Amino acid sequence: MNYLPNIIFLIILAVGIGYFVNNIKKLRRNIKLGKDIDVSDNKPQRWKNMTRIALGQTKMVVRPVAGFLHIIVYVGFIIINIEVLEIIIDGIFGTHRIFAPLGTLYDFLIASFEILALLVIVAVILFWIRRNIIRLQRFIKPEMKGWPKKDGNLILYIELVLMLLFLTMNAADYQLQQLGAAHYTEAGSFPVSRFIAPIFEGLSLSTLIVVERTAWWLHITGILIFLNYLYFSKHLHILLAFPNTYFGKLGPKGKFKNLDAVTQEVKLMLDPSADPFAAPAEDAADPEKFGASDIMDLSWVQLLNAYTCTECGRCTSECPANQTGKKLSPRKIMMDTRDRIEEVGKNLDANKGKFEDDGKQLLDDYITREELWACTSCNACVEACPVSIDPLSIIMDMRQYLVMEQSAAPSDLNNMMTNIENNGAPWPFNQMDRLNWKEEL
Repeated sequence: MNYLPNIIFLIILAVGIGYFVNNIKKLRRNIKLGKDIDVSDNKPQRWKNMTRIALGQTKMVVRPVAGFLHIIVYVGFIIINIEVLEIIIDGIFGTHRIFAPLGTLYDFLIASFEILALLVIVAVILFWIRRNIIRLQRFIKPEMKGWPKKDGNLILYIELVLMLLFLTMNAADYQLQQLGAAHYTEAGSFPVSRFIAPIFEGLSLSTLIVVERTAWWLHITGILIFLNYLYFSKHLHILLAFPNTYFGKLGPKGKFKNLDAVTQEVKLMLDPSADPFAAPAEDAADPEKFGASDIMDLSWVQLLNAYTCTECGRCTSECPANQTGKKLSPRKIMMDTRDRIEEVGKNLDANKGKFEDDGKQLLDDYITREELWACTSCNACVEACPVSIDPLSIIMDMRQYLVMEQSAAPSDLNNMMTNIENNGAPWPFNQMDRLNWKEEL
């Protein structure tokens, strides 16, 4: 028996999985660059959110057309790849359709896979038309030029090719079964590929075997390539949507976190017995940096958000600031954050795990102040996201840095804060004059 194909298969499998595991380790390291926060509360609700949003796709179907097409691709691609298990076993042991003894159940599974493969092909074509011919507004925003646009199309091409290879493999297999070829025992039901099989009529057995084997090898190799492509693509959300929805914010969307250092200062000011001029204790920790200017100042959940972003643009299409022509795009905030994380990660790779200051940061080098101050903090982007990403939290943390670390708020905001400090209200009127307006009534 010739074991060479099995050895080659094992090598390809080991390289593919090994490279994927290495990238996952990098991903985990990069996410852990963020500050640690405790998100271990209310586990039943977190599991419920993950099941409902990531697995159940409930927020996708808010837009029915895109939602329905996405569910077809999502369900089809996941279920069809159950067949990968059989391919892996066949590739390792040199068998062919190892699960064929399941009989009727196997026939049903193969038939289901084929119907789903056809539906995936239709959905992928429609997605491509929406992106490239209809050109929906959210797909042609400035941040979607260059690699993001290529990535969106490339993933569609990969999915299309993988589904066509799957059907081609089955069509050649079906034809070989009909011809009684050795090693191709009759098994499976082929409601789609049997209509492709006539293309191969007239071919010799040896040619048919070459067609079937070529499609088989390209299909499994393509799946391994796709698996490793995920790390470099927006389609990393296929894996990260589940943890991201689990760790998503549970509290009211309009509730912002308080800084412990500020809370302590306020309590000190309100305590009549406290000495506001007393020096801090010798063992007191240095006060934390207020807000965020770079990714290391954000939490690991925010960095997970950035890697999970699907670049679908629902957040930006719902953003009132963006709709009125302002520079802000919540999608760009997440894309910029991810790009900066990747830049820092490459810095760590180049310097053996130690970050060397590159003179850059997320603020100004990636996200401009104009974008940050354009935000109305309405939470429309958070509500629209189909995988529980929170761009607003990053915007507010960076604003906090500008105000509390750099005193760099816009003049209107500075005027308002001065008025609150002096007059107890945002308006430039002395407290004694507040009711003067009623004299004119």
